[in-house]
Amino acid sequence: MLKKLTSVVFLLVFTLVVNGCAAKKETKSQAEIDRAKDTVFQVSAINALLQGVYDGEITCSELKKQGDLGIGTLDGLDGEMVALDGQIYQVKSDGQAYVAGDEVRCPFASLTFFEVDGSRELKEVASYDNLQKSIDSMIVNPNLFYAVRIDGTFEYVKTRSVPKQSRPYRPLAEVTASQPVFEFNNVKGTLVGFWCPKYIEGINVPGWHLHFLTADRKQGGHLLDCRLQVGTALVDETADIHLALLKGSDFRQADLRTDRQKELEKVEK
Repeated sequence: MLKKLTSVVFLLVFTLVVNGCAAKKETKSQAEIDRAKDTVFQVSAINALLQGVYDGEITCSELKKQGDLGIGTLDGLDGEMVALDGQIYQVKSDGQAYVAGDEVRCPFASLTFFEVDGSRELKEVASYDNLQKSIDSMIVNPNLFYAVRIDGTFEYVKTRSVPKQSRPYRPLAEVTASQPVFEFNNVKGTLVGFWCPKYIEGINVPGWHLHFLTADRKQGGHLLDCRLQVGTALVDETADIHLALLKGSDFRQADLRTDRQKELEKVEK
């Protein structure tokens, strides 16, 4: 009887210990999930893209697991990427936005799970430069990263996209020298992008980098200029960044040590 009772007690204690460990593991996993959602997930480095590292490796399906808002480009530099509300759009060189297939691969992108940390109402903003000044004050800590979403009515928007490239790949500055440019008048839409700290040079674009998508999700591109009538700016402060480097030979052979800030400024503008 005593032996049987001892076995029962042992089994009960063992069960409690196992369940406790499982609960503790589950709690830790949830904490890890929460932290992962407050992270900028970045594919490759901007200096690699500037040199023509355009072959994608990470699929859109995989990217959706890393964020629901962001920007980038697609395999072969095939247009501008806009990730919004969990969907990834591909603005091709005709200025039209298409839902990117889950199998499409990406050579450069930044995404995060967007959670609002600050908001601001905007009205009568005369240019992209003025827009940046209007939301600069939303950057509370210049050492951190900020995702931004601006929904509004625009008097004017100017964007660009780039055509898909074929080997041998040309540097990005050469490609954008003849980029297709699109203009929109009296349009509703959303600006999506990031503000990155100065020290991120070579990895991402310091300062503001925004892409545009019309409200009907049918057109857009990389933002060059705009005049905003009225809108709302939302920002998400993010303290972590996860850098997923490419494994292909192009990336391995790229010169990531050279200062390419002047090239980047030319490409962005």
